[in-house]
Amino acid sequence: MNSLFLNNQVIVYIFSETVLALLTLIIFVMALKFIRYWDFNSFSNFQLKLEKEANLVMTIATFLFTLKLLLLIYFVYTIDNLSLIVPGAMCGAGVISANDYGMTLLFVKIIVIFGLLLFLVVNHYDLLGKNYPLFRFKSWVIVTAALLIFGEFYLDISYFTNIDTSVPVSCCSALFGNLEGANPLPFGLDIKMLLVLFFTLYFGAVVALYLESRLLSTLLLALFGVIAYYSVVYFFGTYVYELPTHKCPFCMLQKEYNYIGYLIWGSLFFGLYFGFIWVIMSLRSYKLERIKLASILLLTLFVAINSFYVANYYLHNGVLLENIK
Repeated sequence: MNSLFLNNQVIVYIFSETVLALLTLIIFVMALKFIRYWDFNSFSNFQLKLEKEANLVMTIATFLFTLKLLLLIYFVYTIDNLSLIVPGAMCGAGVISANDYGMTLLFVKIIVIFGLLLFLVVNHYDLLGKNYPLFRFKSWVIVTAALLIFGEFYLDISYFTNIDTSVPVSCCSALFGNLEGANPLPFGLDIKMLLVLFFTLYFGAVVALYLESRLLSTLLLALFGVIAYYSVVYFFGTYVYELPTHKCPFCMLQKEYNYIGYLIWGSLFFGLYFGFIWVIMSLRSYKLERIKLASILLLTLFVAINSFYVANYYLHNGVLLENIK
């Protein structure tokens, strides 16, 4: 097997993830101590030591979030560049699907970012309160995020050591195209119904957030995330590429498309997760208006960018891509 594990970009990536995994181990052990022994009303030397360690955990967790976010971007950039080496791959889509670990790894990375982002928000409001009211909760958030990071590190190693450069992989056209006439959309939807759901769920999620309905916000945000993914891949993305048969979530991350994919997927990602964080914190009686507003604005930005590509194509060509297949 010709593995990519010794590729220079992969070495840099794995080394960085190893360092972060070791830092994660440190805060994982500390967080378990906090859950077991923390007593803010105690004035013992041990409690003072725990408080000093808590400050260290906050610093490391902030550093972890920053580096994990940058490494997620670097990971996507790396697998996109590896498409030049892996036979059959036209972009990162073929590389990420080169083995059974790739898509799971990408999903876990996204959840890790959410966990660390949640910690930063919880920690901020915990420090504002008296007697650290959210301290145990944020300790559990750290423990959970740490376990996910350990799992992510295992998947990192497994993924890169199991990419065989002697075996061709499927390109994005094969992965996301309508093979043998099969409908790739969920729930048996067609494009028209997909777009109806896209805009309906967007407006519904925004209204639910505005009205501060936690249950409805959670449901609509989750559904919008799923429908938004398929809408970008099978409709809006084709206007980014200006080619009705080009359906891929990765190619838009490339220089040829001005890296617009980072803004498209980034606005969706943070729009959804700020919304979920608002829901979680409101369950603990925190009304985070700025977090809620950030969610609404980012989701609106996501919808506006995608709509712009469709409108811009129609204004320049006088026809939609669906009419020239």
